[in-house]
Amino acid sequence: MRFSELDGATIGVWGAGREIRSFASQLHRRLPASRIAVVALDDAGATVAPQLIERGARVVTGLSVVAELGSCDAVVRSPGVSIYRDELRELRERGVPVTTATALWLAETGGAGVIGVTGTKGKSTTATLIAHIAGVAGQTVHLAGNIGAPVLDLLDTPLDDLVVLELSSYQIADLTRGPEVAVVTNLYPEHIDWHISDGNYRADKLRLLGLPGVRARVVNGRDAALVTDGRVCGDTACFGLPDGWDAVPAGIALDGTIVVASAHLPLRGEHNALNLCAALTALDVARVALPPLPAALQGIRALPHRLEVVADRDGIVWVDDSISTTPESTLAALQSFSERAIVLIGGGQDRAQDYTRLSRELAARDAAVIGLPVTGTRLVSAARSAGVPPERALEVPDMQAAVALARTIARGGSAVLLSPAAPSYNAYLNFEQRGADFRERIGA
Repeated sequence: MRFSELDGATIGVWGAGREIRSFASQLHRRLPASRIAVVALDDAGATVAPQLIERGARVVTGLSVVAELGSCDAVVRSPGVSIYRDELRELRERGVPVTTATALWLAETGGAGVIGVTGTKGKSTTATLIAHIAGVAGQTVHLAGNIGAPVLDLLDTPLDDLVVLELSSYQIADLTRGPEVAVVTNLYPEHIDWHISDGNYRADKLRLLGLPGVRARVVNGRDAALVTDGRVCGDTACFGLPDGWDAVPAGIALDGTIVVASAHLPLRGEHNALNLCAALTALDVARVALPPLPAALQGIRALPHRLEVVADRDGIVWVDDSISTTPESTLAALQSFSERAIVLIGGGQDRAQDYTRLSRELAARDAAVIGLPVTGTRLVSAARSAGVPPERALEVPDMQAAVALARTIARGGSAVLLSPAAPSYNAYLNFEQRGADFRERIGA
């Protein structure tokens, strides 16, 4: 379904977030014969923007959602609303089309000139790197999706502009059209509550590679489970391998020749070096002539809450890596500060994370571990079992107590690292709010 095909339609929306608000604004401006008749919400107390209800739309919750949305010609869901919910399954069985703003935009534009980036981690950084380098190369670039502008705000974008689109699995799960270039940074278990199973999560991520409109594919060649997956076809370009863009101890290499020395890399950590390799590979297959390197990397900074050094006092660096919601991403964060003693603040929402490997690394690094509710209990227990002394693996009730304890443990040369290895939703609205709380507690 294309956005323009909604002209004259009676529409229901599920959710009231940024993407839905953009959809409502564009609908009212471009398709005045259409109307949003129903706004479905999971939270009865949620704030609904005026543009969603200014034409008399009904706001519904609970048991009436399916009945109300079932009377609409189409339903546009917020990405946070899982396609596996019984209500959406029932709507589809009734013949009601269910889509997203992202799917409408890609179908409308055909995906030409679009680089779509997904992955369990690194997609925001990779998308930002692509946009930055392409801009230095002289391209007119738009950064959109989960980072940047809502996609429907780009309906008037000229065809020769480049759009870099960050895509979550929530958005990919029911796309019918793909971007011209599809990039997958890495893939490991995450968001099982939304996808129901790891198998669904992998399938929903990797379906991006096989969608109509995809001309070129880029994947992480070091992710063995990714490159051996049958859905990754043979003509895919790989990064992280010696015969392409690769991260090596000396820097970034192309076919074995150093192009960017490690001293000139703009972001800390091997995982970010691989993100840069992904960006350069994507630009190559998108046929964008690369600007001179490393000069083109000047001005790149860490995105907020992603290995962001927010304070440096008395030889102690305080690092906000609140975006790290899996053990794998926290392991990458630890490796990024290999020269420093570590005080890790971890824990959050329980998604059955396996902390075994992370705990072994913490013990090997002689790290201190401070556990936040809820999974901090399991993290501390696993760390002690791996060999971290009990007096250096402690639980705390909240961020205030975590920062206070970290101050007593950290010494000159340490890094106090908020890298929770768990989502934030048990205590915060999102990882941004968690990172902001950390900054406030340390006075950054």
